[in-house]
Amino acid sequence: MLRVNDIEVIYDGAILAVSGVSLAVPQGSIVALLGANGAGKSTTLKAISGLVRAGRAALSRGSIHFKGQPSTDTSANLLVQQGIVHVLEGRHVFPHLTVEENLISGGFVRRPGRQALQTGLERIYAWFPRLKEKRKVQAGYTSGGEQQMVAIGRALMTNPSLVLLDEPSMGLAPLIVQEIFDIVSQLNASENVSFLIAEQNIPVALKHAHYGYVLETGKVVLSGSAEQLLQDSALQDAYLGKRQ
Repeated sequence: MLRVNDIEVIYDGAILAVSGVSLAVPQGSIVALLGANGAGKSTTLKAISGLVRAGRAALSRGSIHFKGQPSTDTSANLLVQQGIVHVLEGRHVFPHLTVEENLISGGFVRRPGRQALQTGLERIYAWFPRLKEKRKVQAGYTSGGEQQMVAIGRALMTNPSLVLLDEPSMGLAPLIVQEIFDIVSQLNASENVSFLIAEQNIPVALKHAHYGYVLETGKVVLSGSAEQLLQDSALQDAYLGKRQ
């Protein structure tokens, strides 16, 4: 579904953020993009979604293909219409809109009729029952976990085939993190939605992913199936605090 080939991203014409990153997301898979803060995970996702140009950055080398078609120069709004949606780090909700209004805003890209919009809402509420309970509450007054659910639910209202999730566990309690990742796995299994998840919480990410890539200073230094990475001594030493 997605193939990233040897991309390089430079900020402000001088700062090299990503260098020679290549990765693939097969149809119907969950792929984890792992690494510490500043490794280049967010920049890689923004390059894929077309948002990198909004941050004074440029893709200076390499190519990106989505569903077999070149997408390197496609604008972010057109990529959403084609099926790529990006949930940014930090739970960017519209705080003064209600939970339901936030979700509805995600559906506008498809210009649905009233019935289709309602059907989409009920689908999200089925996946996130907590949001149905809070649907009339301003999003800014909900918890961090609920805001993350709103951000993901709003993205799903676009009917994506590929969701880019940036640090979904950041700042959340372990039980909420587990709930969100369980929903991601269920969506992947039952609706065949593919996910590329940038995450520092490596054990949780690899528990739910099929495959993973590890970034360090803007480069891929390890890759393999989730099982292979969990058993890799270099990954354990560097990130999981275990010694063989």
